[in-house]
Amino acid sequence: MEYHVSKTGNDAALGSGDAPFLTISRAAQVAVAGDVVVVHAGVYREWVNPANGGTEDARIVYQSADDGEVVITGAEQVKDWKNEGGQVWTAEVDNSIFTQRNPFKEDLCGDWLFKGAFVPHLGDVFLNGKSLYEAESVEKLQNPEVWDQAKYAEDSKLVWYAEAGEKTTKFWANFGDADPTKENVEISVRPFCFWPEKTGLNYITVKGFTICQASPQWAPPTALQEGMIGPHWSKGWIIEDNLIYESKCVAISLGKDLDNGHDRGPKGKSKGGTQREQEVIFHALQGNWNKDSIGGHIVRNNIIHDCEQAGVVGHLGGAFSIIEGNTIYNIHHKRIFHGAEVAGIKLHASLDTQIRNNKIYGCYRAVWLDWQAQGTRISRNVFFDNLSEDFFVEVCHGPYLVDHNLFLSKMNFRNLAQGGAF
Repeated sequence: MEYHVSKTGNDAALGSGDAPFLTISRAAQVAVAGDVVVVHAGVYREWVNPANGGTEDARIVYQSADDGEVVITGAEQVKDWKNEGGQVWTAEVDNSIFTQRNPFKEDLCGDWLFKGAFVPHLGDVFLNGKSLYEAESVEKLQNPEVWDQAKYAEDSKLVWYAEAGEKTTKFWANFGDADPTKENVEISVRPFCFWPEKTGLNYITVKGFTICQASPQWAPPTALQEGMIGPHWSKGWIIEDNLIYESKCVAISLGKDLDNGHDRGPKGKSKGGTQREQEVIFHALQGNWNKDSIGGHIVRNNIIHDCEQAGVVGHLGGAFSIIEGNTIYNIHHKRIFHGAEVAGIKLHASLDTQIRNNKIYGCYRAVWLDWQAQGTRISRNVFFDNLSEDFFVEVCHGPYLVDHNLFLSKMNFRNLAQGGAF
């Protein structure tokens, strides 16, 4: 069956070419193994939460109709801005706009997230598709100072602040010389763009979309590892030919799941993150983690940029995968917060995974393999203009192979592991 989705459609229609659905979410509820969902040009403000997976011989394919850009966004527009004097504007939204959680009420938190100048929230404010910088108080907006840690320092003078109440959330923002009543101003309202709530939905292809502006939580290996798009503990996804940008934390997450352990911050915890990480691994091994049911994904030919934690993450859920042909840049360029999970590609347990033919630049670091890089091959990648290392590997005994790469940043690689062949 081939289903069609169009901005002129109707979710009560048949979903055919002549009578398309209005939302991708409607198609995602009825599509089953072997079906193709063709999405026509337009902006789709929704969280696509597939109900079903495919099979190895009969995938479910979600693809652009190639008749214009298809945008799946986690943001909604805010138009009722009022000037407070100077360059500061205010707006207020009803909290019913937030589908799962209010990201302007939720703090960024999790293992290996380092303490910064203040605790940021999950939400973001966007001016013409580009996120502004969060400020710690309203007072910081009137005469904003350059955040000298930012890669693009002048951009850091465009700032916002929010206060979440029981019924409404109020925003203050300094848009510089821009008039928000005449520009496209949006706020992130959804944690995901394309993400199954259920685990075990296998063999899904997502091809040719623009995916942007969601607010997933910080993704250490001891938490759920949220991303704007990801297979959520399943097997055999293909994520290809997409433009993915402006995630609060992660663009593509290949793992892990909730049941193997989920910690959202060290408050009141007696265990360290490393101990929790060990427990996560044992829980997975005692559960359903194996090559027949988890991993084996393909992430290829995507353009990923302007995400503040990572372009691709995974822990056990990303094992046996191929990550190839992607261009990844501007990862962790704002640097309002920092942590030990920051890279263009950050994988734990990259077992038998191939990372090849990618171009990664302008990031904090390019590739970081952490714990259990066994059978991993890093080949024919080009790395440049990364602030820290092009390649960092630690806490593993291999074997892993690093061959035919161009390391062009100031620090080529840092090796805190064993069993590597360069």
